Amino acid sequence: MKKILVVDDDRTLRTVLTRYLQTQGYQVQDVSSGMEALTVFEQDAPDVVVSDVMMPEMDGLEFCRRLRGIPSGQLVPFIFLSGKGELEDRIQGHTIGADDYLTKPFDPRELVAKIEAQLERSRRINAEMVRLMQQLATGAAPAEEKSQHSDVPPVMSLPLTPAEQRVFWEVIQGFTNKQISDRLFISPRTVQTHLSNILGKLELDNRSQLVRFAFERGYRRPSNEEQL
Repeated sequence: MKKILVVDDDRTLRTVLTRYLQTQGYQVQDVSSGMEALTVFEQDAPDVVVSDVMMPEMDGLEFCRRLRGIPSGQLVPFIFLSGKGELEDRIQGHTIGADDYLTKPFDPRELVAKIEAQLERSRRINAEMVRLMQQLATGAAPAEEKSQHSDVPPVMSLPLTPAEQRVFWEVIQGFTNKQISDRLFISPRTVQTHLSNILGKLELDNRSQLVRFAFERGYRRPSNEEQL
C-alpha cells in the first residue's frame, strides 16, 4: 500500500482528502505544517507528498526546499495544492523542486490521477536504475548497447557552454535549482534557463532523463582542475 503524506493547515480539507485517498487504497498521514511534515518524513518517508503552499510555521515552498536538500527527499514525488494559481506561482513551485501543481478548488479524482502518474514515473525510474546497477555489477551489457556506447565521448565534449556545463554537473548530483543557484551564485531563473537549454541540446525532456543520460554514459563530475 502506497503512503501519501498530506500537508495542509485546513483541518477540514485534510480530513476530506485523507478519507478520499484511503478509499482509493492509499495509506495516508496528514499534518498541518511544513515543520511537522519534515519530522514525519524523517521518521517514515512516504511515496508521495501532497502539500499546501500557504501554511503557518513553515510554508509549503520552504518545506519543499528543505526536503529537496536532504538525500532521502530528493526524488520523492511532490505535488503542490494551492489557491494561488497564477503562472508565476506555478513556476515558482516547479523551480523550487515540485513535480506537479494543482490549484484549489480541485476534483479529488484529478489529484489521484496526478499521484498515480508520479508513482508510475518513480516505478519506471527505479526499475531502470536497478537494471543499470545490475549491469554494472556483472560487467555485462547487451550487444546492441555495447555497440552504441563503444565510442562514448569524453566528459567535456558535451555540446554545452561553460555556464551550462557547470549547471549540468550540479543537476546530475541531485541538487535543486535553488541549491544550484546558491552554489553557483546565480539566480534560480538563470539556472532554469540553463537547464532548459541543456535539455534542448541533449534532446531530453526532464531532469530524470538527464540523470539517466549522464549515468549511462559514465559522466562524472570533473576534478577542480578540469572545471571551467
